[in-house]
Amino acid sequence: MVRIPTRVLLVDDEKDFVEMLSLRLQEAGEKVSAAYSGEGCLDILAKTNIDVVVLDIKMPGMDGMETLVEIKKRFPLVEVIMLTGHGSAETAVTGMKLGAFDYLMKPAEFDELTSKLQRARKRKDEQEERIRLAESKLLVRKSGGAF
Repeated sequence: MVRIPTRVLLVDDEKDFVEMLSLRLQEAGEKVSAAYSGEGCLDILAKTNIDVVVLDIKMPGMDGMETLVEIKKRFPLVEVIMLTGHGSAETAVTGMKLGAFDYLMKPAEFDELTSKLQRARKRKDEQEERIRLAESKLLVRKSGGAF
């Protein structure tokens, strides 16, 4: 079976961390984009089809929580995994209440990250499929069932 790469957007103001994790994810077969701020994240999402955002909570300017709210408002099907090294698990749980798929504490185990990425991608794919089915049923209903 051919594995389709997950389109991942890493968002963290720690440039070295993003570059290192990008390389590891690319080696694992993922398609990776990077942003170093909340604003940069939203710009990339507006131009690029992304499956999962790995989003640092603590960043200067627009922080991770503000960015999460905007992602869910503008791109509701994109899954978000919150990443925290500075905040607490409570902050990450608040993020999940705002729509994040899950969270990881820094430094995260690579296997744990890839597992969460796969589950987030699966959830996004399933949601998109439910929407396609609903749209096709609606189209059939509107056409009276005849084509």
